[in-house]
Amino acid sequence: MRRDHRPYRVKRVYLVFRAWYAEHFLRPCFDSLGDGGTYMKPWFVHVAGPNVSLGHCATLIGEVDRRVRIAVWGRGPGKGRIRIGDYALITPGVRISASDSIEIGDNCMIASGAYITDSDWHGIYDRIERNPEPAPIRIGNNVWIGDGATVLKGVTIGDNSIVGAGAVVARDVPANVVVAGNPARVVRQLDPGGPFVTRADFYADPASYVAESDRLDREFLAGNTLFGWLRALLFPNRND
Repeated sequence: MRRDHRPYRVKRVYLVFRAWYAEHFLRPCFDSLGDGGTYMKPWFVHVAGPNVSLGHCATLIGEVDRRVRIAVWGRGPGKGRIRIGDYALITPGVRISASDSIEIGDNCMIASGAYITDSDWHGIYDRIERNPEPAPIRIGNNVWIGDGATVLKGVTIGDNSIVGAGAVVARDVPANVVVAGNPARVVRQLDPGGPFVTRADFYADPASYVAESDRLDREFLAGNTLFGWLRALLFPNRND
């Protein structure tokens, strides 16, 4: 489709259902889930295991072909944890798998297809040994993990740093740098003074954000009809 043909009221019903689904099915999967979150296609977000928490005003985006998967597979009952701070952005295809501990700070953005894991999950020589020697991961505040990047066990990433698309991070990354490549290496220094604009700034006035989103929906969906929407779904043409 070239544009959204849904009538405004149909989209409102969809958004209410989406929020209900997230509260009814997604929230119970977390030990703690903050308020103010946006969960796009939450039926394609899978959370498994104990000790998983996600902060306030998070945005999670699932897709049918790229599901978000957040899982704790500890070495014993109740073992392992994942802690994700406030204002997180987690996009389609992201996988976060913990055996020991993964901590992600506030304002972090994790791009599509990124993988974060604190374990090798199998031994190098003993291939039936499960979960050998995990090492915790610490990701600071305002970190951006690029498309298809991998963060391996034992890594610490400092505040404000960027991991380039497809990078494989096997060693610590200092604050305020850009890393890229396999293995990842520093390719640029960032000014620690910024100025950095974060996702917290985006949510500084939640009421205004909600009102503006609603205004845009009314504007862009104006003139759409139920018949026109159904026609576009069942009998699409090049103008749709």
